[in-house]
Amino acid sequence: MRVFGKLLVTITGAALLAGGTLTAAPGVAQAAPQEGIGHEIRPGQPYGDRDRPSDWLGSYMVDGEQVWCVQFALKAPDSDEAYEPGDVLKTKWGTAIPDDTAANISYLLLRYGDTESADEAAALAHLLHSWTAAPRTPEDLDRKNDFREIAYDVEKHFAKLPGGAKDAVERLREDAEANRGPWQASLTEPEDEQVIGESAEWTLRVTQRDGDGVGGVPVELDATDAEVEGLSDDGTVTTPADGGPVKLRVTPTGPNPEVTGTLAAPAERPYVREAVHKPGTTQRVVSTGGEQQLTVEAATTAVTAPGVVEISKIDSQSRDGIAGVKLRVTGPDEKTPATEQDGTELVGPEGEPLVVTTGSDGTATVPELRTPQEVCVVETAPAKGYGEAFDPAAPPSACGTLKPGETLALELVNKPNTPSVPITIPAGDTTVAAGDVPSGDSGDGGAPLGLFGLGGGLLLTGAVGGGVLLRRRRFETGRQR
Repeated sequence: MRVFGKLLVTITGAALLAGGTLTAAPGVAQAAPQEGIGHEIRPGQPYGDRDRPSDWLGSYMVDGEQVWCVQFALKAPDSDEAYEPGDVLKTKWGTAIPDDTAANISYLLLRYGDTESADEAAALAHLLHSWTAAPRTPEDLDRKNDFREIAYDVEKHFAKLPGGAKDAVERLREDAEANRGPWQASLTEPEDEQVIGESAEWTLRVTQRDGDGVGGVPVELDATDAEVEGLSDDGTVTTPADGGPVKLRVTPTGPNPEVTGTLAAPAERPYVREAVHKPGTTQRVVSTGGEQQLTVEAATTAVTAPGVVEISKIDSQSRDGIAGVKLRVTGPDEKTPATEQDGTELVGPEGEPLVVTTGSDGTATVPELRTPQEVCVVETAPAKGYGEAFDPAAPPSACGTLKPGETLALELVNKPNTPSVPITIPAGDTTVAAGDVPSGDSGDGGAPLGLFGLGGGLLLTGAVGGGVLLRRRRFETGRQR
């Protein structure tokens, strides 16, 4: 299946008049018809009671555009023919074309109007004549009819087409029946809010009247606050050949990503333009080429990437983490809650700012926070062994700015309590250190040292000393032996 062309395609009425002689209107320079692409059929269909050597089934070139005949046997347009707006396309007899046939014509002009295939061009010309100049009665094919009255002999022209063109006739007819308009186009953004810098899937669909997708349709896209992946150099994306949806990857670059698109779709029915000079004998043309513009648009909001707050509670002396410390997570005023990534307040079950507790390593983590924002953590009560330095009126806190996609590390340092030394001897302890015996005491818990006590002490000392001396002398006497 061919991709839809972007050229403005013009439908025109039929082949050359008998004899092929063209007469220019007064004051207009003479120009000859210029055949485009197609097949010449021999012999041609007789009319005006004259045999015709050939008929041209294909396109003509007018003012650089490829155009198509819809009024069999009228004068072919000159290459510089001038036209003005006219009415909806009708049959050669001036009657309305059925809605489905008009839709088929619009579709085929949109799909194949810029074809470069001679077989497709001949097939398209044949179908256009078949739908706009088919005989109403056998008398319409009488060779005595002039160019205004002669009908198109559908069967004889088809029989003279080359095999490839015959196949193309059936293929184009089936294509038109399956994919003619009206079409609908839609572009759907993701349900969830997007994150700036992160791509998400948007869905583009082009469907025909029964809801089935249409393949090969180019859609020109434009993005604001976003980038769309996979576009061609001219900013277009084409629907898959099977008619399935296009899955677009869209990355927001700002807070309000929006994608818009335009595409050419078959018009409900083509509108014609009349030749300015001799409109009664010169073929009519279709002003839009059988197409209309459809638009799609979708928009959403995007936020910056979320951030994470890592909290550490540290002993000022050992630098070890302090476990079991409760910390309140707030905004910059240290009272109101911080904000989560989805825009809601970060609160606990009671609706107050969330309180976290440090783990065994003295840390706590708060993920998925909106960025950028100022975040503070405030100690709610002192940890065991750290109460001396805790001031309830000004509890320890730490604040910082959380940036998109980053981790904010906040550290609170606590000074441990000062160790205390006992100065009172517990009851029942009779041990006294040397040098601590009070003056006037015996040191053994007994009576004071009086004269007897002092003398006894001296006697004891002398006795001990004498004993040592006596033993030494005996030892020395023994060695001398």
